[in-house]
Amino acid sequence: MIYAEIVAGGKGTRMGNTELPKQFLMLGDKPVLIHTVERFLSSPRIDRIILCVPGEWKAYTSGLLDGYTEAGDKIDIVSGGEHRNATVLAGCRYIEENYGIEDDDIVLTHDAVRPFVTQRIIDENIETVKRYGAAVTAIGAVDTVAEVDEEGNLKNIPQRERMYQEQTPQTFRLGQMKSVIESFTDEEQRCFTDVCKAYLKLGIDVKVVEGERSNIKITTPLDMKIAEALAEEI
Repeated sequence: MIYAEIVAGGKGTRMGNTELPKQFLMLGDKPVLIHTVERFLSSPRIDRIILCVPGEWKAYTSGLLDGYTEAGDKIDIVSGGEHRNATVLAGCRYIEENYGIEDDDIVLTHDAVRPFVTQRIIDENIETVKRYGAAVTAIGAVDTVAEVDEEGNLKNIPQRERMYQEQTPQTFRLGQMKSVIESFTDEEQRCFTDVCKAYLKLGIDVKVVEGERSNIKITTPLDMKIAEALAEEI
């Protein structure tokens, strides 16, 4: 089985004073979350979608799916955790409890607020995991990246050609990903911004899949303005 686990557990505090979490804000004629879900519904390679949302927003999410999609039987809504890795793990445990986990199961973990992921990125993530075991979508850094110390002083300027900006999906063998996350304490999981950091901590290679500049993450009001422009063009 190939699962898409869409992570929508955030509250969107950087979006400013909004009544709804950022994944539920309207982008054109439908919510951001629906745009993202549709990208995975359009892929014939995705068997099920696991939608991880804050527990108090499950009913609201169900209503959105009923109103904007016709694939409710392909989507499961799961309560997320207190942080990103706990949310991803909640999705894994739901899959294990309801469908079981097979050795060849694959899971694509994706930000709910990246509504412009392409079928090419989805396909290449799947093929990369089949060949190498783990994949992260990323794009080469355009600007020079600077490392700064705790006092705010410039510490290092890495070679730009080796610097990449991570995107999602990040894709793994489902059983291995669950084991990797569970090997760390909750406190350690909170320190990892994503699952890839946990993999690297254990010395497990993660192969890069080339992303796209349009695969933006909607985090701030400026991001939303950019997304609105992209939505009109795509």
